[in-house]
Amino acid sequence: MRRLSLLALPLLFATAPHVALAQSSSETSSTMTAPLDYPETRRGDIVEDHFGITVADPYRWLENDVRNDPEVAAWVAAENKVTDAYLQTLPGRDVFRRRLKALIDYERFGLPVERGGRYFYNHNSGLQNQAVLFVRDSPNGEGRVLLDPNGWSKDGATALAEWVPSEDGTKLLYAIQDGGTDWRTIKVLDVATGKPLSDKVEWVKFSALSWARDGSGFYYSRFPEPQAGEKFQATNENQAVYFHKLGTAQSADRLVYATPDHPKYGHGAYVTDDGNWLVIITTEGTDNRYGVTVLDLTRPDAKPRTIISKLENEWSPAGNIGSKFYFLTNKDAPRGRIVTMDVAATDPLATVAELVPQTEATLQGASMVGGTLFANYLSDVKSEVRRFAPDGTPKGEVPLPGIGTASGFDGEQGQTETFYAFTSFARPATIYRYDIATGEVTPWAQPEVAFDPEQYDVRQRFYTSKDGTRVPMFIVHKKGLKTPAPTLLYGYGGFDISLTPAFSATRLAWMEQGGVLAVANLRGGGEYGKAWHDAGRLHNKQNVFDDFIAAAEDLIAEGVTTKDQLAIQGGSNGGLLIGAVTNQRPDLFAAALPEVGVMDMLRFDQFTAGRYWVDDYGYPSKEADFKVLYKYSPYHNIRSGEDYPAIMALTADTDDRVVPGHTFKYTAALQHADIGTKPHIVRIETRAGHGSGKPTDKIIEEYADMWAFAAKWTGMKVTAKE
Repeated sequence: MRRLSLLALPLLFATAPHVALAQSSSETSSTMTAPLDYPETRRGDIVEDHFGITVADPYRWLENDVRNDPEVAAWVAAENKVTDAYLQTLPGRDVFRRRLKALIDYERFGLPVERGGRYFYNHNSGLQNQAVLFVRDSPNGEGRVLLDPNGWSKDGATALAEWVPSEDGTKLLYAIQDGGTDWRTIKVLDVATGKPLSDKVEWVKFSALSWARDGSGFYYSRFPEPQAGEKFQATNENQAVYFHKLGTAQSADRLVYATPDHPKYGHGAYVTDDGNWLVIITTEGTDNRYGVTVLDLTRPDAKPRTIISKLENEWSPAGNIGSKFYFLTNKDAPRGRIVTMDVAATDPLATVAELVPQTEATLQGASMVGGTLFANYLSDVKSEVRRFAPDGTPKGEVPLPGIGTASGFDGEQGQTETFYAFTSFARPATIYRYDIATGEVTPWAQPEVAFDPEQYDVRQRFYTSKDGTRVPMFIVHKKGLKTPAPTLLYGYGGFDISLTPAFSATRLAWMEQGGVLAVANLRGGGEYGKAWHDAGRLHNKQNVFDDFIAAAEDLIAEGVTTKDQLAIQGGSNGGLLIGAVTNQRPDLFAAALPEVGVMDMLRFDQFTAGRYWVDDYGYPSKEADFKVLYKYSPYHNIRSGEDYPAIMALTADTDDRVVPGHTFKYTAALQHADIGTKPHIVRIETRAGHGSGKPTDKIIEEYADMWAFAAKWTGMKVTAKE
């Protein structure tokens, strides 16, 4: 679906990596009574006035890049030493590690892409650190390795990121991601020989990649080269679209589109299936508020023409027939609809016509393949895929194998097939081929796993939040489990991102030991469209925290768990969530796992992609927004004198999405405060970033540590599996 794949927007990740699990031992130890001996952290004297409010920031120096500041590097080493020593004492760690390794060791496939009769797809045999790119030279041919990133670095932390085959399938455009950074290096491969061409493009981030139809070159977006020493911290501005002609140096790339008068605008470009149009989508933040510019590629003298200039609504292209374009939009439809527009008209907006009206379900994505329009909906957080003719006539639904999440349905107008993946909490992702003419569905890649999905119970519950809002939550555990039981509650609540059912080997390891998994679909996400998102952002952000707290209280009231058995987890914006609710209700949780969290809400916009997030958080420089942000900022609201749960914060040294300084400062403040004797530690990964590209072995170790930590403080008795 193009809505999710067109632009690599600088969003904050919402789900845990799907491969992970490991940890050890059979008995939990008694509650620790003495605090850990934390490293001494220097406190600075920075105090600033914000609209008449005095705010201290004693750990500002921890924002410095660990690569360039010896004092920060020494602090990281000292903290990791304490954390490593503590984790070695945890019962269950080795058991989790071994079981995670076994559970992750299954064959996994990515969605195939057909070009020129060749089929390109990712494949991981099980425990490979990075997925390998394969190609089949015919539909039923034997796959051969095209790119294997596992030999690109000694530690397995250099990954193959985005890739796009040329229209005739003879060349491959691919991106290299090193150590988890968002920066990409772009190269080109000859598919027949497997040898790289001389082309190399750098300083690419948050970019679409799109070939010219004739294969002469490709379109991409890049930022100016950062100043020395600022690669991982400087704010990302002045992104522009370029065309790279094959066989030439990057310095010769042609500037296609830029907005120097709007340096915060980001631009992603793609060529339509017919090769006649270049479509440029412009954004400013993370909201689905787009500008649209088109370039007629059939006219050598044509200039980019902006047809939607105001960034007010979503306009996600789904396909085109000539100059008639199909868009998914939320204009006058907060849950989404599909419209058509003639982009060649004198006034394109005047030609907008509704094709598929808004429904009770939330429209998540749309794409046109082989003359059929596929629309992917969420109905109470479960996928439904509906088909339409180009004139909007309904053609029925794509059959799905149960309650879960469907994704894919990409392709081109001339194709007769498309592929999609389906997954659920107890069902690993299976790839299906869909015959567009007959509607026949056949499995294309079906993994075999070392567990029985029928042993698990998946149910959806609706609970009531503080203001009376009805909020959905998935609850998953082994059938016949006696409750109350140790429970892991996961949440996100932001950036219009929906938490849909998905398989995770890491979570399975938790549930195998008698744990419960609960996933709350908080406001701020996209589960019920724009209104649901708006109800959990900006000045409504407290609703997200209230929804999560209410989920915890509901699990306790329903007898699923107790407050002494409840661990909470969230990453990125979800890390902010965990930090905020722990401050607001430290009595409610036994353990907290905030990952790569946004912890300083007064300075998040000063680094890398942080300036995009004002769409969800607001501007710290504006008084009304500042007062809201300061009230819930995790770093600023740690409550000395309260007994806090056990906390293990997690970050990585190459995270240039949410810079690690957020977690460094938060951890230092936790360890300085009088919040009880339970451990308040930080786990700092090296050569890793915000999540993408992380090698399998690092994932196993990370989740082994997290689950052992959560098991220790929720009273889980971890036993070895035969």
